[in-house]
Amino acid sequence: MHQPSSPLLQYLLPAVIVVVVLGLRMMRMRRARRLRLETLWIVPAVYAGIGAMMLATQPPQGAIAWALIAAGFAAGAAIGWQRGRSIHISVDPETHQLDQRASPFTMILLVALILFRAGLRSVATAEAAAWHLSAALIADVFVAMVVGLLALTRLEMYLRSKRLLDEARRMRG
Repeated sequence: MHQPSSPLLQYLLPAVIVVVVLGLRMMRMRRARRLRLETLWIVPAVYAGIGAMMLATQPPQGAIAWALIAAGFAAGAAIGWQRGRSIHISVDPETHQLDQRASPFTMILLVALILFRAGLRSVATAEAAAWHLSAALIADVFVAMVVGLLALTRLEMYLRSKRLLDEARRMRG
């Protein structure tokens, strides 16, 4: 006989998983990692390709849907630019090797986005019919947001890294 799971377990298990994942991520954030300018474009390109395939297979209908997707991209781009600015980038003065270290702001941003998505998912599930939203449109907006976030994070990091490298080369001379 199947017993229904308790509401506490329904929320506690995902919360424990999120806390463990975030804890592991925080430990990794403390270490500097090598930054390779030549590979910054790969992740945004992959996600942009996935997003383009999603939009091509089931194109949104109407100007409002496209406007929501554009707004999702713009919101992601704004968040991504701030996220990129929060990442500490350093240049070794001798070798000109770039290193990156994420800031606590990045983790706070990630937690805020997870909570926002969970809240929006609950509201959208309950109110989707009243707002005339489809699950596909909500997914499209989130994919556009992720593409904007990743692309602008990497663009800001690239521009700042190039500027830091140029300064290091001028100083060395």
